[in-house]
Amino acid sequence: DIRGNDVSLSDYSGKVVLIVNVASKCGLTQSNYKELNVLYEKYKNQGFEILAFPCNQFAGQEPGTNEQIQEVACTMFKAEFPIFDKVEVNGKNAAPLYKFLKSEKGGYFGDAIKWNFTKFLVNKEGKVVERYAPTTSPLKIE
Repeated sequence: DIRGNDVSLSDYSGKVVLIVNVASKCGLTQSNYKELNVLYEKYKNQGFEILAFPCNQFAGQEPGTNEQIQEVACTMFKAEFPIFDKVEVNGKNAAPLYKFLKSEKGGYFGDAIKWNFTKFLVNKEGKVVERYAPTTSPLKIE
């Protein structure tokens, strides 16, 4: 996670999970965090989780340290859902989780993540059921 603690994805077994690659300095940041917060508040007590993975691979829009990212996400944007360590989502150093997500649900133009705020919906059994574009409003996923 963003504090350097190991977190097992099995902790989320039995929950519906929305996995999102986030960035602090993107044009989509404010609206996505706002709507993700609404979804999380509404469904967190019903077995729903949002996992946010900061990524700096798109126009350098997540340049900060983990401490800076946490400050932006949790203080400025009031995120209460888990924020993880900064990852790469594309290329040879892509996080294993993102390799899995992309192998399960490729995009329209191949598997690569195209931009910040690509969203993957994972069911209670751990199956990726849908992939949403960065411009898809989190509230439309509801």
